Amino acid sequence: MKNTVFATILFAAVSMGLFAQNTPKGTKVLISTSLGDIKVVLYDNTPLHRDNFIELVKENYYDGTLFHRVINQFMIQGGDPDSRNAKPKQMLGNGGPDYTIPFEYVAENYHKRGALAAARMGDDVNPEKASSGSQFYIVQGRTFSDAELDQIEKRINKVYTDEQREVYKTEGGTPFLDGNYTVFGEVYEGMDVVDKIAKVTRDRNDRPLEDVSMTVTLIIE
Repeated sequence: MKNTVFATILFAAVSMGLFAQNTPKGTKVLISTSLGDIKVVLYDNTPLHRDNFIELVKENYYDGTLFHRVINQFMIQGGDPDSRNAKPKQMLGNGGPDYTIPFEYVAENYHKRGALAAARMGDDVNPEKASSGSQFYIVQGRTFSDAELDQIEKRINKVYTDEQREVYKTEGGTPFLDGNYTVFGEVYEGMDVVDKIAKVTRDRNDRPLEDVSMTVTLIIE
């Protein structure tokens, strides 16, 4: 009887919104791939990247494009419009709109497992670290030891918070990319799909031998 009463009270409390839902805040996006669905949330503290990504999604810019570069224990990359209907073995990774997005560095946004970040040209031709207008990557990564993180801190001149350190040691990521690319969102559902994509067989240019295509839509709540 007590259990029944408790369940009734709990149901009522949830229905009235007295218990907060553990869902991320921000614009949410569904990346539907040939290997499953990935759901990401876009950060409000990187408004230039957020708004650009939303606009491209509304234009169906990503639909039919591929994850054209995947590296296990590192990341999966997509967003190249040239990948749409690309021929086998065709070199990809240079396509995009005729603009870049200014670097939006936010210290609290880091390359943890599941981070969504903007790809860009290298420092030699892009010292301001401006992002590609459309290409992005999702971090799969690996775990790191304290010693490894100490070395990375010295190399990139950064000090990790205790929380960031713990995440890199237990969940993983790609800490060596921090401070060099704009992180503008994260996966909140579907990391198993990211893992599947990262592990597919690929050619010497890291392109999957079997195309992994995507359709990207906004999640309306």
